[in-house]
Amino acid sequence: MMKTTFLSIITLILFSSLIEAQKINEWRPENRTGVSAETGLLKSWPAAGPTLLWSCTDLAKGFSSPVFGNNTIYITGNTGSNGAEDILFALDMKGKVLWQTAFGRAWTGSFPDSRATPTVEGNRVYCCSGFGDIVCIDGTNGKIIWSYKGSELNKGTYGAWGIAESLLIDGNKVYFSPGGPETMTIELDKATGNVAWKSASLNDKPGYVSPIVVNYAGKKMIINVSLGHVYGVAALNGEIIWKVAHAPSSDGDDLIKCTTPLYKDGMVYVTGGYDTGGMMVKIADDGKSANVVWTDSVLDNHHGGVVLVNGYIYGSNWLNNSNGNWCCIDWKTGKKMWEEKWNTKGSIISAEGLLYIFEEKNGNIALVKANPEKFELISSFKVTQGNGGPFWAHPVIYNGVLYLRHTNALMAYSIKAK
Repeated sequence: MMKTTFLSIITLILFSSLIEAQKINEWRPENRTGVSAETGLLKSWPAAGPTLLWSCTDLAKGFSSPVFGNNTIYITGNTGSNGAEDILFALDMKGKVLWQTAFGRAWTGSFPDSRATPTVEGNRVYCCSGFGDIVCIDGTNGKIIWSYKGSELNKGTYGAWGIAESLLIDGNKVYFSPGGPETMTIELDKATGNVAWKSASLNDKPGYVSPIVVNYAGKKMIINVSLGHVYGVAALNGEIIWKVAHAPSSDGDDLIKCTTPLYKDGMVYVTGGYDTGGMMVKIADDGKSANVVWTDSVLDNHHGGVVLVNGYIYGSNWLNNSNGNWCCIDWKTGKKMWEEKWNTKGSIISAEGLLYIFEEKNGNIALVKANPEKFELISSFKVTQGNGGPFWAHPVIYNGVLYLRHTNALMAYSIKAK
């Protein structure tokens, strides 16, 4: 009896370890919502900010956020010069660089710093370069397992700022969005990089968006945003099962369209800057079509993301490329709850009913109560490390630590309550 019990315990431990090893860590957790599942965090910060555990200034410049796995931190960067390659850096949990691997052609146009956050599952790290080169890397030693020129081999097109897509993994598949005349979305086998299917084309450029996967109306669908559409693709076979057009920009230029959509109960919220506003899309009960429920011109998010907390959407809007306010709107109606000036626009995440807002111009970060009645600032401090440039990397919370990235620097702050 004792032997059987012992074996059962060992089996459970091994099974739990396997589950942990295969856990996905990716762009804007949990599940790309930007709302962290972390608990037991500080509800206010000291005047100078939470304790800085460590900082690493040995990275190449980039806008990607860190991800985690194998007791390792993964993040990308590049030199930004012509012919540059994007680089995956692996750091230990104290910020020491363990290794780095060049993995694909970096974007060399406007704002060439690396943009796409890696995706980690088990011992593998999946990355996308600024020119749409997809790669699977061994997370323990940095060796490339397979690579695939996702944009080039599918006649993919580019907006003015290249590709900024964090790869989506679901089951044994990985998804990428070339856009252009041939296909909008492709599915690859994550073990080999072989293409499983290609969707039809909407003759549209890709956005700078990392898609989401949802289950609705008995269908698993990949929901994504191109420069001109929000659309759903059947994970089963790549069929584009619904699409809704965006409003065009006022000057006719390419839309920015960077914000990962929010999803809940068959409703999809999409927003993009440059006075294109936002809209709520309802997927039909049969999952085969979709229509616009409401639009708003308040929360016109540029590229800092939005979060849904207790029935309200929070984020910053675009007034111009240098300015924006912080906003709250109602999920059900799009009604403006408030709009507040605090420094300028930036990125946002949430945990335990609090908002973490990171303004992009000077690196001020604040802790704000998620209150639909008013903008309620609790604490703030300023990030001072990094070699200049905008503060565009989104914050991340992992195991009670707040990670902030500014160009070549990654900083780790303790925000675990004692």
